[in-house]
Amino acid sequence: MKKKHTGSVRIIGGSWRGTRLPVPDIQGLRPSGDRGRETLFNWLQMHIRGARCADLFAGSGVLGLEAASRGAAEVTLIEKSRQAAKLIRESLQKLGGANVEIVEEDALSWLSRREPQSVDIVFIDPPFGQGLEVRSLELLTAGDVVNPGGFAYVETARETPGLAPVPGWEITKEKVLGEVRMQLLKKV
Repeated sequence: MKKKHTGSVRIIGGSWRGTRLPVPDIQGLRPSGDRGRETLFNWLQMHIRGARCADLFAGSGVLGLEAASRGAAEVTLIEKSRQAAKLIRESLQKLGGANVEIVEEDALSWLSRREPQSVDIVFIDPPFGQGLEVRSLELLTAGDVVNPGGFAYVETARETPGLAPVPGWEITKEKVLGEVRMQLLKKV
């Protein structure tokens, strides 16, 4: 019998603090760890309350749900895996987050249809080694999706070189933590 999920991650701050979320057993899925999320949300603490957020490769949903827990006004979780989206829906039913939407779709397709300046913060934590972070930033830029002064958080493998300068974006924070490279870009 195949397992539905292999473990869990917990929301570390806000109103849902301590809530465990199941992690589906899907190749390439590796949720952001507690230390990395703590760092990220420390970087964003002055910007998260009231923000419109999108978690492009949601997986377990932990980045988007952490944002909702910490006061984001709207959170859209985009996940193309039916199994992962189902587990996120189950978690969301328990949490009762009325301000969270789950979209079962390819993140790049979803991004290509966004209205200009419709998002304040975007979380980009795709499966490693496929260049999805670069393509996501290209679509965000081409569609002017993020409001000026908004942010894009990008997580890649440690050995992946940091992002080259992206027109219209400024890298404001960068950290290597364990096997992960974290970068926070601000829309200028």
